[in-house]
Amino acid sequence: MDRRFHPFERAIEDWHWWYRVRRDILDQVLARVPLDRDRALILDVGCGTGGSSLALSRHGRVVGLDAAMQSFRISMDRPYTHRAVGRAESLPFREEAFDVVAALDVLEHLDDDVAGAREVRRVLKPGGRAVVFVPAFNALWRKNDDFSHHRRRYTRPLLERTLDAAGFTVEDSGYFNMLLLPAQVAGTIAERLFPRAVASFEYSERPSLANRLLERTFRLELPLLRRRGLPLGTSVFCLARRD
Repeated sequence: MDRRFHPFERAIEDWHWWYRVRRDILDQVLARVPLDRDRALILDVGCGTGGSSLALSRHGRVVGLDAAMQSFRISMDRPYTHRAVGRAESLPFREEAFDVVAALDVLEHLDDDVAGAREVRRVLKPGGRAVVFVPAFNALWRKNDDFSHHRRRYTRPLLERTLDAAGFTVEDSGYFNMLLLPAQVAGTIAERLFPRAVASFEYSERPSLANRLLERTFRLELPLLRRRGLPLGTSVFCLARRD
């Protein structure tokens, strides 16, 4: 991860359309998991500056883990019960410690994503769930993928195979952010043809009218996602169980 990313993320994640609606999707996915909120222990792997904890903490006590100490220094207000510095490939926790592990846009950073998924499974209790989000389709590769040090983007079958190889049983999977997929395709093409002209559009650090319109459009998918994943989108999700 580029070291400039965490300050940027902390500056925008409370209001940015992508983070706001993604938290609501996460909340909906977790609502399908039977949890005792007073006792459930949730691990947020690669938590960054902790925006996802705003949704995770509605479902249990949340432990945040990130490889960068810097991320915690600028996010001490997030509702984590504990914080730990460590890597997804070797989680510093005992086996069968957590009821849920959230790996939100994490596996795409790993050289060996199956090994990372096995670590997630190792620290889950039997019957525990992993909630995994990853970016979709290598054809949508943009400068943001380079900036974020991604190794790959996924298809739904590829993510399912990755989790299956790690020993999980996939309960649900699909895509999200389908309505804005045409705009993402157009943005990808524009970035390749006119890189300087679009350099600042995606990285604004202030709310705007465009941000509000994008959020309202993205939010239209929430009723559909309560029932099932979408057939296309810019991201893939999986809800997987450790048997």
